[in-house]
Amino acid sequence: MHSTAYIIRFTIVMTVIVAFVLALMVSGLKGIHTENEEVYNKKGILSAVSEQLGKDVNVMSNKEVQEIFGSKIEQKVVNAKGEELSADQIKVATGGAAAKAEDIDLAKEAKKPVDQRLLPIYVFKGNDNKNYNILYVRGKGLWDEIWGYVAMSEDWNTIAGEAFDHKGETPGLGAEIKENKAWYNQFTGKKLYDNTGNFKSVSVVKGGVKDAQHQVDAIAGATITSNGVDEMLERGIKYYEPYMQKVKKQEIKNQ
Repeated sequence: MHSTAYIIRFTIVMTVIVAFVLALMVSGLKGIHTENEEVYNKKGILSAVSEQLGKDVNVMSNKEVQEIFGSKIEQKVVNAKGEELSADQIKVATGGAAAKAEDIDLAKEAKKPVDQRLLPIYVFKGNDNKNYNILYVRGKGLWDEIWGYVAMSEDWNTIAGEAFDHKGETPGLGAEIKENKAWYNQFTGKKLYDNTGNFKSVSVVKGGVKDAQHQVDAIAGATITSNGVDEMLERGIKYYEPYMQKVKKQEIKNQ
């Protein structure tokens, strides 16, 4: 029978060996993990324009996603005043952690005061020779964070596509914001502004749609998640309004 000292020494040695092996695995797999995370985020962005792509992003290889993103997407970053930032300005604002939209830690940005946040915009060059501006929104579901990408048509009023995701919503209920294509496709074609030019957003409502331009049906049995999407869109897209208004004024001026 082994002594207590032997057991302690054995335990320490095994702990060191296991820790060393795990450290090697983490270090060795870091590159793969980073690439997979990048591709996952890019799939989310491209999913908002899947109709224009004509492909299901989820069946694409990592290489194909990277190639399409690199050739079809122009990245921009704006601030709360609607000013487009240069790479150097982005670096200063993020302490050198980012120089373009895809590098920004969006979870960290969400914790900043609104007037200090960086807002990414992904401009997708469609096969129809039109540009679709993809905006990022973030909110709160029933259990944890929810987020999404909303593609805007060139009029900066009509939603051309969308993709939502979540961290821990209930399968078959709140998780439908990601899984149920028929549900999230309701947003396509909806308008952000009313007929007088005032920002109205798109509401997620129970009991049937009464305003075809600005409302979609809520998810049955997922009231809190539906409310989260409603609030996320109204607040999240509103952050971009200074930039959207600036672009619209410039376009009118150039006509």
